Amino acid sequence: MSTAEKTRPAERTRAADRERKREPRIADEHGRRVRGWELALRYLLLLGVLALTIGPFLWQLSTSLKGPTEDIFSSPPKFLPSDPTLHNYERVADTIPVWDYALNSLKVAAANVVTNCVGAALAGYALARLRYRGRRVATLVFILAMLVPVEGIIIAQFTTMRELGLNNTLVGVVLPGCVSALNVLLMRNAFLNLPYEIEEAAFVDGANVWQRFLRIALPAVKGTLAVVAIFAFMGAWDDFLWPLIVLSDPSRFTLTIGLNYLHGTFANDERLVAAGTIIAVAPLIVLFACLQRYFFRGVGEGAVKG
Repeated sequence: MSTAEKTRPAERTRAADRERKREPRIADEHGRRVRGWELALRYLLLLGVLALTIGPFLWQLSTSLKGPTEDIFSSPPKFLPSDPTLHNYERVADTIPVWDYALNSLKVAAANVVTNCVGAALAGYALARLRYRGRRVATLVFILAMLVPVEGIIIAQFTTMRELGLNNTLVGVVLPGCVSALNVLLMRNAFLNLPYEIEEAAFVDGANVWQRFLRIALPAVKGTLAVVAIFAFMGAWDDFLWPLIVLSDPSRFTLTIGLNYLHGTFANDERLVAAGTIIAVAPLIVLFACLQRYFFRGVGEGAVKG
């Protein structure tokens, strides 16, 4: 075989490699090649989910910015207001004491966040790291507590609050949800992912249980703690049924109950209701924007930093 014949296969191989490099290659997170139609289908599904989740909020925002002369029921509907105005938000403040209601909701939500973060962290650490009799039974009790619907125990909760003299108080609103079973299990799973060798080394160095909890375990689960804070704030801020039952003094109403007064008996102003809805949703968006870094980091909680 001549030298030219020997070099031809190598040249063909190099040419094929160059052609492959020129071709655009789309791969997923595992390095597998993704076909063009599969990628287009994924984006179409994502756009559909985005429209279903964000679309109603954007429509409410658009309605709240429309003036009284604009037809919000026009066909085809107009998404962008022709003359945006903030007058509807001023009307909400004139119709109900919205800022007083928002302050009451903020008090309840802040107390709920503190009690859930502290209580869920302590209970989750005890279920995950401490050794004692009945630990599995205690975990099973928290799991079973998640299966009980709130409506099935709400009468018992109301009776308990009445016996304690906490009816018509914000403390009575906070107390039943001060520690959620879901949040306890979330913290338990986060603590379970921590390597035992770290705590054993701290124990050998003379660290007690509180020192191991505060200095080793708790700083390693900040992401899950942020998830608990977001869930606790959202649950307290959006709650409607329990504050409606336990509160009777209008000065102590939370925002969700106060916004109900924007609905008239015989007529509704959709622009007014939309503006009140945006006022109620805005704090949740701000909270998630501030904690989103820790929220998404909570998925990989428990990793060892080297």
